[in-house]
Amino acid sequence: LVILGKEGREATMRRQKRFEARARAAKLRHDAQIENADFRAARGLDRNLFMALAGCGWIRKHHGLLVTGPAGVGKSWLACALGHQACREDFSVAYHRLPRLFAALALARGDGQYGRILKSLARTDLLILDDWGPEKLNDDQRRDLLEIIEDRYERRSTIVTSQVPVDRWWEIIANPTLADAILDRLVHNAYRIDLTGESMRKQRPPIVPENTEA
Repeated sequence: LVILGKEGREATMRRQKRFEARARAAKLRHDAQIENADFRAARGLDRNLFMALAGCGWIRKHHGLLVTGPAGVGKSWLACALGHQACREDFSVAYHRLPRLFAALALARGDGQYGRILKSLARTDLLILDDWGPEKLNDDQRRDLLEIIEDRYERRSTIVTSQVPVDRWWEIIANPTLADAILDRLVHNAYRIDLTGESMRKQRPPIVPENTEA
């Protein structure tokens, strides 16, 4: 019994170390936990859907998730909470703000790292592309996005968050042919969370400076 207990503790420690390593590698924007999700605010978050997504079965099936809504309603937080949970379930996760990822890919074209970055994105179990839009994509960005989504389609799972409703993403891509190709792959087999309401940042109490003695 002592040996089994020791083996159990060691197995738990190994799982914890794997989780911590995956969480560090993911570089999530928020230290968000599923159990801290706020379902009280009137923002259109379906508890049953969100908790089902927390089970990570959709990642095993290589489905996607599209999260839309105004600024400050918690899109990035929810995406990071699901990313954190995926790390716990031993999936590899990578978080990127899409504007910065586009900038990194533009630089990578010049230093020979473009292919390496695309391969890394392609093999990650869950890729979080945060903060897409509302600026229109240029030609390089359109092709970058198509490469990323094509490599992952029905092979890996992707979360995309945006202030822009999904039915207006065609306008952001701004190229009919590439828009059809990208959106067909993004929307197919993807769950949707459409958040509403005022910014949750407005609900936070103001920061009061501490009194300091001279």
